[in-house]
Amino acid sequence: MASPWCRHPLKRGLDVVLGLLLLILLSPLLLLLAAAVRLTLGGPVLFRQVRPGRDATLFTLYKFRTMRDGPGSDTERITPLGHLLRRTGLDELPELWNILRGDMSFIGPRPLLPEYLDRYSPEQARRHDTRPGLTGLAQVNGRNTLSWPRKFELDVHYVDHATPLLDLRILALTALHLLTGGRGHHIPEEFKGPDGSQTSDS
Repeated sequence: MASPWCRHPLKRGLDVVLGLLLLILLSPLLLLLAAAVRLTLGGPVLFRQVRPGRDATLFTLYKFRTMRDGPGSDTERITPLGHLLRRTGLDELPELWNILRGDMSFIGPRPLLPEYLDRYSPEQARRHDTRPGLTGLAQVNGRNTLSWPRKFELDVHYVDHATPLLDLRILALTALHLLTGGRGHHIPEEFKGPDGSQTSDS
């Protein structure tokens, strides 16, 4: 059963206050990054993709673009600036707008692709019992090294055991990871079903 904190009005209120504060404080950085993306990739500056949120309701996720258009693999199309943005997590700053809109929370399972919805086991699908997060329990416990089953196990553990204290711990660990060299990144393997063993990322 999902923790009451997952849908508590105070959790939403804290998201709004912190999200608005960060958007104001980081507005110069957001403008600078938008200009850098525009200079290196042209328009549009933002990457938009539909993702499932709480109760699997679809929403449009916003990130800074990190790839060139055109032929080639995803790895080949990532620009040097894109590598930097992904490694530091700066590509995800536009998701602050998703948090203000109520699509996302600061803490929760990362939103994945809608085509995965019918591939989850009933237990894995419980990751959608809360809003998806900018960061989450899986992201601070291995991220790139996790298999899909382990990632979803951590996502559901968060849903069942979420508390304000756990949210603070995840935020602190996220900040620590970024301050000690970034989070790393790679192009994720496709999730093909509940028994898949591929390494995940988001």
